[in-house]
Amino acid sequence: MTTPDFFRSRIDTMINLNDPLAVLATRLPWTQIEALLAAKFAHAERPGDIREHTDLLGSVQVLACAGQSPAGRPRLPIRLMVSLVYLKHSYNLSDEELVARWSENVLWQFFSGMEYYEHRQPCDPTQIGRFRRILGEDGMEMLLKATIDAAVNAKAVKSAEFERVIVDTTVQEKAIAHPVDSRLLEIARHKVVVAARRAGIGLKQTFAREGKELRRRAGGYAHAKQFKRLRKVLKRQRTILGIVMREVQRKIEASGFVAAHPKALSDLATLLARAERIRTQQRNDRNKLYALHAPEVECIGKGKARKPYEFGVKSAVVVSHRSGLMLGAKTFPGNPYDGHTLKAILQQAAKLTKDVGATVKQVVVDLGFRGVDADNPDKQIIHRGRIKSMSPQQKSWLRRRQAIEPAIGHLKSDNRMERCWLQGASGDLLHTIGCAAGYNLRWLLRAIARLGIRAVFLRLLRPMLSIQSLWKASCNTSGQSWERKLTGWFDSSATIRESSASHAACCAY
Repeated sequence: MTTPDFFRSRIDTMINLNDPLAVLATRLPWTQIEALLAAKFAHAERPGDIREHTDLLGSVQVLACAGQSPAGRPRLPIRLMVSLVYLKHSYNLSDEELVARWSENVLWQFFSGMEYYEHRQPCDPTQIGRFRRILGEDGMEMLLKATIDAAVNAKAVKSAEFERVIVDTTVQEKAIAHPVDSRLLEIARHKVVVAARRAGIGLKQTFAREGKELRRRAGGYAHAKQFKRLRKVLKRQRTILGIVMREVQRKIEASGFVAAHPKALSDLATLLARAERIRTQQRNDRNKLYALHAPEVECIGKGKARKPYEFGVKSAVVVSHRSGLMLGAKTFPGNPYDGHTLKAILQQAAKLTKDVGATVKQVVVDLGFRGVDADNPDKQIIHRGRIKSMSPQQKSWLRRRQAIEPAIGHLKSDNRMERCWLQGASGDLLHTIGCAAGYNLRWLLRAIARLGIRAVFLRLLRPMLSIQSLWKASCNTSGQSWERKLTGWFDSSATIRESSASHAACCAY
């Protein structure tokens, strides 16, 4: 193969082109993805302004600084960044680990559209997060849709299978520490003190030493189940947090106060509001704050014996009933009832599968989705509460409902859905969709390997079938059935083998 670069070899000569990832690199609709995402990364249009320009003929008004500005560093290729998002969630890697392994893996570079091996990292790890934020919800859904279209085009799944799906909800936990009162109060005191110092406010007393000692004592009392002493420690922590907050508030409202930086003052106001929520919230209150840096975190109980409460956001997923391909994933802040999430997640699934010509007709769910038939009039909702009125076919569909449970388990353990490290509610949504896209990519790799083995087996079987047809033809010409002739051939072969064995035994004797 000719190459325009004399000193480097092409990647396609260095790898096995029959590897599932290499095959998938040629099956994904990269051109369509780049065309749809190009508008998000185009330079902004500037209206320009009218300026006076003087020449030999006098003054004239001209339009200046209009159109797209070419300023700034050129963006990296869209295919490269999209492939990094796919690989990150497919192999459960952080941004730093992803770019480090990409520089070592020739197959990943071929998947990313590179022609020659690059020994350096593709980009800075922070660029992946910025790329994901620019994509937004619709851009991430486009990446998930591309995996579904690739599965249909590769004939790994039939579009008719998308008419029957399984829906379930789970909790995507946030990357926060377990929220206990003593820790939240101590963190709030420390953060308020640091933010006040950054805004140029000097405090008379910060209670740093006492706060550290109170936190240690609270941990000991909780471990020993000495709850009366623990309540006294928590009361003192609330007291010193209130002292610090009131002093900061007095100095902000004092005449002549000027903040060191406007942003520092706005950050301090936000921290004061959240610290007040932590200081005043009680055990049975609603809308409690469980993390100072992540106010969107909610406490959700799914009835697990080993984990009664999970802190994150509720997520719903849709998989095809037969093959288990992920057809949709979405987060629902506010911990809604499971049934109230069904309409939105089915709308997303219909949006992602509209190009393959399939419409969802049957939805297999658990008992948490009862009572929502009026919201989904064109869908047949199948759950265990209606088992007495079900047909045998519907009962067989219902027995496969639990197939979504291992899919959720793989989403969490293999595709980074176990903990979300992205910021805010939008980060939760983007992370969930990215995990679903990574799950589908691994599904496609297994499907390609399975289809490839089947093709190899059929190629090996084709000569045997031709030999069988020739044998049948010879039997038909001799007037003897081919089964009887084949049986006689096996009998004669056994007789020959037995006589050879007896002859060998006599010679040995």
